[in-house]
Amino acid sequence: MKIELNQVGKRYRLEWIFKNLNYTFLPQHSYAILGSNGSGKSTLMKILSGHLSPSKGIINFSLTGNEIEKDKVFAHVTFAAPYIDLIEEFSLIEMLQFQMKFKPFIQEMSLNDVVEIIQLPNSAKHKEIRFFSSGMKQRMKLALAILSESSLLLLDEPTTNLDTQGMEWYLELVQKYTSDKTVIVASNEERDFTFCKYILNIMDYKPQKRRRK
Repeated sequence: MKIELNQVGKRYRLEWIFKNLNYTFLPQHSYAILGSNGSGKSTLMKILSGHLSPSKGIINFSLTGNEIEKDKVFAHVTFAAPYIDLIEEFSLIEMLQFQMKFKPFIQEMSLNDVVEIIQLPNSAKHKEIRFFSSGMKQRMKLALAILSESSLLLLDEPTTNLDTQGMEWYLELVQKYTSDKTVIVASNEERDFTFCKYILNIMDYKPQKRRRK
């Protein structure tokens, strides 16, 4: 997916989170969005997902040269973030079946294929997600985002709650299954975006506060 931002800004009440953002995300490229905590990384990710609208400026989405209408962007996006919840009353299998109703898995993967890739204990297959550890939940979020059909993959703080083995699993998953996607990672942890070729620092688009005389 190609995303073009022209003079994009977002504010809440009178405070501009970022402003005058001009940037183009190209298909099949990987990007990292950096910035201090609370700087607006997650806000920008929500705008890129089509979930939020900018307060000013224009954002265009296109696929193979064809413009995507704003209300259709969601069909081409998968998104994993700490603030996106799983349905905790579902079991692992039920969650995968639910996901398949909206987006099929890549490479015609079966449920068993995905379960094997997630690498959770066999006992987890039919256990309600609310009983999963935070690391197990994060594996599920990442697998659902990375392994589902989409042209835009958004990952906000992807290694949250992952141990060292989980981090290695995440990087292997990205390298193996995302070559045909536009991948955007928001994080301050270098381990999250070691594979990204391009960097956008949201701090470069923070309005300068005027000094009082």
